[in-house]
Amino acid sequence: MQTHFTEAQLADPDTAVANQVLRSCVHCGLCTATCPTFQLLGDELDSPRGRIYLIKDMLETNRPATEEVVVHIDRCLSCLSCMTTCPSGVNYMHLVDHARAYIERTYRRPIFERLLRGTLGWIIPRPWLFRLALTGAGLARPLASLMPGKRLKAMLALAPKSVPGPDANDGPRVHAARGTKKLRVALLAGCAQQVLAPEINAATIRLLTRLGCEVVVAEGAGCCGSLNHHMGQHTPAMTLAWANIEAWSREIDKGGLDAVVINASGCGTTVKDYGFMFRTEPKTIREKAERIAGLAVDVTELLTRIDYSPTRAKPGLTVAYHSACSLQHGQQITNEPKALLRKAGFRVVEPPEGHLCCGSAGTYNMLQPDIATRLRTRKLRNIAKTKPDLIAAGNIGCITQLSGDGLPVVHTVALLDWMAGGPRPEGV
Repeated sequence: MQTHFTEAQLADPDTAVANQVLRSCVHCGLCTATCPTFQLLGDELDSPRGRIYLIKDMLETNRPATEEVVVHIDRCLSCLSCMTTCPSGVNYMHLVDHARAYIERTYRRPIFERLLRGTLGWIIPRPWLFRLALTGAGLARPLASLMPGKRLKAMLALAPKSVPGPDANDGPRVHAARGTKKLRVALLAGCAQQVLAPEINAATIRLLTRLGCEVVVAEGAGCCGSLNHHMGQHTPAMTLAWANIEAWSREIDKGGLDAVVINASGCGTTVKDYGFMFRTEPKTIREKAERIAGLAVDVTELLTRIDYSPTRAKPGLTVAYHSACSLQHGQQITNEPKALLRKAGFRVVEPPEGHLCCGSAGTYNMLQPDIATRLRTRKLRNIAKTKPDLIAAGNIGCITQLSGDGLPVVHTVALLDWMAGGPRPEGV
């Protein structure tokens, strides 16, 4: 794709990256075949290729984002299915993330929209505040039909009926390896996940320590920054990311780290991109970010590396494996979770259209509830075709989105922990 940026524009590092991404696109349109929003809406501007044209025009002319641009960029899930499909290697993730930050700088949203996005970006990354908000939402659930607007209704529908209390594993501490220590790893405790499903971190810690890993939950580490990042809230995202980088760097200085383990794939995609996010910072900061990004692994990558083995008899259950977009497209991890589940003794089935998003996508199911609901319905219909006993997924957003339809939805690591001596996951 030809671009027409001036030398002055290209002096900006973000514009220079956008230019490289745009020029790698060859207009082939293969991305439209795997884009969830294009499949649902049939609008070229709701496809990656269409959005690329909108972003190109906006950046080249250096004009504020228009309402048309905002509508179509906001409808993008950032599922990154287009990147898996693209034969030219277009890094759509970096382009759309830059476009979102540009929109936040140049476009004034309606007051309710600003308040909603600002509130989500402030509350969700802070577990204590998110837990408080969910408690209030749970009390308000019976009044959902009286709430104005689809978005408030959608948020109340997603809120759990009861909020789990803090887990004993919450908070900074070192969990000693059982037996001979083989590895020392940091675990990203996260934000929303430790409130919605604290058992996921608990299962991860049990399993890793049982396999000889010393697990560190570092002082000062928290939200990875992805929720803010994907809403274009650049400064809060970078602040959260830097807190993690500093926290894990201190642990490296204390006793070294063999890996930074992440059990929420949406977070993993972002942490693995820390090097890019901090690419324009001074050398010492950039190198710290690159080092952490290089240590980041999904929990299934680490379990594969250290040769996970079950200790219990085969459970005789069929698991529909839902491959989170951030795992299969963002990190290109497709085989490890399925191989581990099979090794644990489950019969693994893969639903049709497994490449399409379930509609969760961070805050998307709250900000775009109509599209998210249609994608959820489509995903659950395809899962039902496999006649499973339960659903496994590696991302808390997907687990929340797909729950409530009768089938248990369980994190992959909780099933692996169960088969290696841990407790049976709730609902299974």
